[in-house]
Amino acid sequence: MHPGNEMTFLDHLEELRWRLIKVFIGVVVGAILCWTFIDWLVDGILLTPVKNVNAQNPTGPQIILQNLKPFGQILLYMEIGIIGGLIISLPNLFYQFWKFIAPGLLPKERKYISRIVAFSTFCFLAGVAFAYFLMLPTALKFFAGFGSPQIENNIAVTEYMSFVVSMMLGAGVVFELPMISWFLAKLGILTPQFMRRYRRHAIIIILILAAILTPGTDPISQILLAIPLLILYEISIWIAKVASKPKNNLETK
Repeated sequence: MHPGNEMTFLDHLEELRWRLIKVFIGVVVGAILCWTFIDWLVDGILLTPVKNVNAQNPTGPQIILQNLKPFGQILLYMEIGIIGGLIISLPNLFYQFWKFIAPGLLPKERKYISRIVAFSTFCFLAGVAFAYFLMLPTALKFFAGFGSPQIENNIAVTEYMSFVVSMMLGAGVVFELPMISWFLAKLGILTPQFMRRYRRHAIIIILILAAILTPGTDPISQILLAIPLLILYEISIWIAKVASKPKNNLETK
């Protein structure tokens, strides 16, 4: 840190490097913790939606998962451990991010970093939970019941896990919309008036995002993701209104 509390470009790069190192350490610690309970994560959580769908329709088409590579399950378990470590270390990731941008915030705004980290983590986990408990079962039921009963639904386990993980992570990112709106409004980039004016454009973008973030071509999952996105957009307008700085305050600073 230099006199006047001003950081040079190299200081910012050094700060960023240490923040990234701390994020990496958090992910590694989280991955080790996940690996300790890897069997429970795979059998008890990630495979449970398939088990439930098959149990609800015992006489109908079943979803059968297959391993098609010699070391497929080993690589799959490692991937799940890393992704699980990333999710567990989310509070640390958000904390390091907000601490990095803290020098650009006002002193009274910096004291809210812990609350911001908690809210960011809650939003992401809410999206993950929404995808796991609502989107995923609905998509699997649609998939299992669609098509000819003469065709077996044999799926590579890596494809299934990719479908599950991308759906949950995509929903988690989408649920960060209120937090992103607050941040952009604080910077003066986003205003509630702008969001209201371009609401129709936002609806089209939301439908496109739902199609991109939802794996495959399942329309049910796309609709289930688009609905909370629309609700979150309306909530974000209110959050942007609260976060926007009054003009008279800006003029006195």
